[in-house]
Amino acid sequence: MSLHNLHPNPGATKTKKRLGRGRGSGTGKTSGKGVKGQKARSGHHGARLAFEGGQMPMPRRIPKRGFTNNNRVEVFPVNVATLESLFDAGATVDLEALRALGLIPKRIAKFKILGEGELTKKLSIKAHAASAIAKEKVEKAGGTIEIVARVASAAASSEPTA
Repeated sequence: MSLHNLHPNPGATKTKKRLGRGRGSGTGKTSGKGVKGQKARSGHHGARLAFEGGQMPMPRRIPKRGFTNNNRVEVFPVNVATLESLFDAGATVDLEALRALGLIPKRIAKFKILGEGELTKKLSIKAHAASAIAKEKVEKAGGTIEIVARVASAAASSEPTA
């Protein structure tokens, strides 16, 4: 077996359609574009996406509404059922532990414990928020929930020098 012996399987390749190479080829003279007109010319690719024939397009017919809040804080939801499956009894659950498991992306700085599912393991949880049902389930299993504030960055917390 050598490189010069390698060939594609029969039927695996198609020959390129050669346009404008005589009438006998089937795509000679007008190259499959029909006769004159705008659609036969170069640069014709059809109407732009969402063009409605001159009618006022849908995005411009619908009124503008709302705004994007640049100061929105994204809080990642984590259910007690997820904690049950990921952590052993007696473990400490915090932002770093969840990030280490790949559950919370780096761009998100807060998470909230929600009460979907059952919890049987005793866990020590440090979360930014928790629902009432989640607190109840964690305490029923013998664990604790501590609500922590987001830690400010070192640069923001240091006092300015004179």
